[in-house]
Amino acid sequence: MSPIQTSLTAAKEVASAAQTAEGPIAGGHVRLRLAMASLCGTDLHYYAHFANAGFLLQNPVTLGHEACARVIDANGSGLRPGQLVALNPIMNCQVCEACERGEENLCTAKKFPGSATTVPHLDGFFRDIIDHPARCCRPVGDDVDPRHLTFAEPLACALHALNKGGVAEGQDVLVTGCGPMGLLAIAGAAARGARVTALDLRPQAVEVARKAGAATGLVAGQFDDSDIAGRFDVVVEASGAIPAFNAALKAVRRKGRVSILSNIQMRAAEVMLHLIMLKEIEIVGSFQFNREFEEAVGLIESGAIDFDVLTAQIFPLARAGEALELMSSGQAYGKILLAGEGA
Repeated sequence: MSPIQTSLTAAKEVASAAQTAEGPIAGGHVRLRLAMASLCGTDLHYYAHFANAGFLLQNPVTLGHEACARVIDANGSGLRPGQLVALNPIMNCQVCEACERGEENLCTAKKFPGSATTVPHLDGFFRDIIDHPARCCRPVGDDVDPRHLTFAEPLACALHALNKGGVAEGQDVLVTGCGPMGLLAIAGAAARGARVTALDLRPQAVEVARKAGAATGLVAGQFDDSDIAGRFDVVVEASGAIPAFNAALKAVRRKGRVSILSNIQMRAAEVMLHLIMLKEIEIVGSFQFNREFEEAVGLIESGAIDFDVLTAQIFPLARAGEALELMSSGQAYGKILLAGEGA
């Protein structure tokens, strides 16, 4: 089968075509064949609007920044052909002040695939053949399942939110929003020994959250707010909805912490800011990840998380448009994956 490349050509329009032959491999890069990729909320925003968080795509682009792949040409890197690697999409400059602090997520000159934040845009991972910096390829053992390894990037984002929130063993943690990122935050917090409560509008999503590790599941509108007021040491906001953020402010204890994992879209809204003052709540933002990528791969290698429970459906790469449409419908409970030739 010939390799293919998908491309978002306009809002809700995804094209698939034979991938043209690649030229020479750039220094420090390796050539890879996609094994498995997964869809992200960022991909969904680009699919729906051809833009995300105010960043407008200037031309068609291949989406995708969550993936694992097999090495085709190691290009002198020390990796071996056929080896499965997790792809870290953050290509940081390594020399700015943020990079020197180990905060590559805040790098002032980083490149990021499948995103309008890098200009000219870099094609993402929803394609069969990928050239990627060798330093951003984390090799794993032959026993690791590509279906699980594709979770490395989103799990790293979830773990960063947990770290920013200070989530630790024995704490009471609420996660608002049981979409893919919320589910990963639930699984990560449960793996740390926290007592996790999940909250969502959708009963089906709450059921998946229980399977992911939540001890308690709550459906919005089916309980009294006073039942959870001031109960939680940490709240991870993973829905992107202002009502959920307000619920987080009410649910967190005095001097507790709210970690914002979601990309709350810009809109007019009433926020209960007075609670931040009255309860001395700490609000922390969480953007991408740093050392958590290695932490995520380690968790995947350990088998500590059941990623099959967190997987909604797998599509072949050529049907990326259908996969994005399913995600936009809200009827997928968990991650949607795309299988490449290297699967």
